[in-house]
Amino acid sequence: MRIAIVWGSTTGSTEAAAESLQELLGEMVEDVHNVASISAEDMHAYDVIIVGASTWDIGELQYDWADKMPDMGNLDWSDKTFAFFGTGDAVGYADTFVDAFGIMWETLQPLGAQLVGTWPSEGYGHLESRSHIEDGKKFLGLALDNDNDPDLTDERLEKWAEQLKEELAALPKGAAQ
Repeated sequence: MRIAIVWGSTTGSTEAAAESLQELLGEMVEDVHNVASISAEDMHAYDVIIVGASTWDIGELQYDWADKMPDMGNLDWSDKTFAFFGTGDAVGYADTFVDAFGIMWETLQPLGAQLVGTWPSEGYGHLESRSHIEDGKKFLGLALDNDNDPDLTDERLEKWAEQLKEELAALPKGAAQ
């Protein structure tokens, strides 16, 4: 199974999380790319794409992801699996926290993409999110809040990496190939 981490970062927080995640996942990860330097078609060559995306402005995609999503929307992702992680501010932007995951999933899910790595929403100081699933009990992926909970980032990354390892190992043969 070919796995890549593809991140977009404006201030460096999501990039730092991507680097930590690469270390935690080790040899499972074949490549790590800045989304600004990889095409949607090149992303499509991987079986699993671990997406690092922060939410910018008021509930918008990070700028490099915003540029890439139209091209991604033109591909069939039915044989691909996605996992999301990224940063946001749960207090300052309480009603748009980690909306980026939801924006991306709204494009990818109808194109057949599969999802792993959902994360509990309990314990965050937010009100709403386009990333909510299961009646708001979970996010589509790992939410990191370095503005309000920086002391929890490493622990959350470690737990999520272990969760991803288990979920990817449990995929049926050919599910993400």
